[in-house]
Amino acid sequence: MNSKNIYIYSPSGAVRDKAAFRRGVARLQALGHDVHIDEAALKSHQRFAGDDETRLAAISRAAASGADVALISRGGYGLTRILDRLPYKAIARAVDRGTAFVGLSDFTAFQLAVLARTGAVTWAGPALGEDFGAEAGPDDIMEACFDDLLHGQGEGTGWRLPARDAEVALKPVRGATLWGGNLCVLSSLLGTPYFPQIDKGVLFLEDVGEHPYRLERMLEQLRLAGVLGRQRAIVLGQFTNFRAVPHDRGFKLQTVVDRLRTQLKVPLLTGLPFGHVPTKVLLPVGATVEMARQEREVFMVWGHAAAAGHAHGHGPAHGHEHGHGHGHSH
Repeated sequence: MNSKNIYIYSPSGAVRDKAAFRRGVARLQALGHDVHIDEAALKSHQRFAGDDETRLAAISRAAASGADVALISRGGYGLTRILDRLPYKAIARAVDRGTAFVGLSDFTAFQLAVLARTGAVTWAGPALGEDFGAEAGPDDIMEACFDDLLHGQGEGTGWRLPARDAEVALKPVRGATLWGGNLCVLSSLLGTPYFPQIDKGVLFLEDVGEHPYRLERMLEQLRLAGVLGRQRAIVLGQFTNFRAVPHDRGFKLQTVVDRLRTQLKVPLLTGLPFGHVPTKVLLPVGATVEMARQEREVFMVWGHAAAAGHAHGHGPAHGHEHGHGHGHSH
């Protein structure tokens, strides 16, 4: 296999699980990659991976690294407070030279800001610790998608809609900008210069540790601001690690989804394998995508493959929890 250069840095929260960090590095090295660890990757200041200056310098080093992939160590919180100081030109130049910036969660702030300011494409995907450093080992689909990215083969993804979504109409989507990420982080950027102004896009969302009423409040903010209604499709990933309370009295995540569908004319799809879960696909934030469905299978394609209408991607499609989904979009 071709060895790739992977740069590990910490732009957000301090690395608390050092064992997971070490396991992640060892896993990437075992896959044959040349792993370079940023000098400040394990720094700590309050809850952050070093103070703001330290993390800004780390981002600049990642942009200057020439690596095939700049991979965050973990999410947490920290990027929102330095968005007005990010080295946008250097980041965009790094993307042009072939560096893929990969991450999720708090990294959504970086990705949306870079998209809004430069139009450069970054990748929503794994983090070092929680994904490559997972105690049970990395998820097969996540690794396959990451490998596709490294070798320029990632042309799309596919997944199977939950049965309750079988009736949701989706006309084929062509030439739409894919954008989104963590709902909480995304909604916090509304009204700032770092919130991309995207019409007729495909918006994907996920979150962790947020009760359904909080999710609804954020979704309502986006709806009332006109953001949701301007999209071609909204795709919900995984919403995990929240706890119901007795006085919910039946109010749950499905309640939020069902109600939102009555408020919107835009198709709202669920089941995307992305979020704070082991099985996650990689998604190009800011890329032009096409999307179509055949019965309960949804296909999303991007890049040079979009013209051919062929999705050669990995994902838990066709009902396989762990398998590669291949298919044509029509």
